[in-house]
Amino acid sequence: MFEKKLTTRASTRPAVQRRGVQRRRAILDAAEALLAEQGYEAATLKAVGERAGIPIASLYHYFSDRHQVDAALLQRHLPAIEETLDAALEGAELPSLRAAADAVIHPLRDYFRRHRSCVELWFPGRGETVTAVVREFDAAQADRFWYLIVERGLVPADTPRCAVQLAFEVGNHLFDIAFRQSPAGDDTTIEEAGRMVAAYFETYAA
Repeated sequence: MFEKKLTTRASTRPAVQRRGVQRRRAILDAAEALLAEQGYEAATLKAVGERAGIPIASLYHYFSDRHQVDAALLQRHLPAIEETLDAALEGAELPSLRAAADAVIHPLRDYFRRHRSCVELWFPGRGETVTAVVREFDAAQADRFWYLIVERGLVPADTPRCAVQLAFEVGNHLFDIAFRQSPAGDDTTIEEAGRMVAAYFETYAA
């Protein structure tokens, strides 16, 4: 009898775990839809719970606050963004610093255009949790870009890494302006971002 009870408990555990994974996914899917359709202010925990069909009290079992939902949703986008950059940079000729800058800027522009929910989280700096996620990702990509432009001989090896990190920071702010001006990202502003970043790196190339 005792062994039977233990077996029953063990058999129900995977079902409970699956339900938890499904509910977490439903919460993030609902948050993503609300962000894309109505913007950041509309995607409250209450609205997300209603959209997902999950009571607000149950929602707190998975996320303690709104910022955790935002960070988890952003983390879902990061592998796809990194894959997008990989595809753009792998095997690219990059004859100039402008070409190198555009090889990062254009894929990011296209990704953000396809994923409005990501834009709603990425640029406005929605709290410390989300900001930390973006900064960590940018720092990793800046290091990678530094290796790339040094390896291709576009800048000397003594170019400070902090210069590339600053360029990514500036690029983020310019993208923020571009997507505030237009839901699709203002082309003129994004073009100027490429010119500005390339011109900055040219000071090291010279």
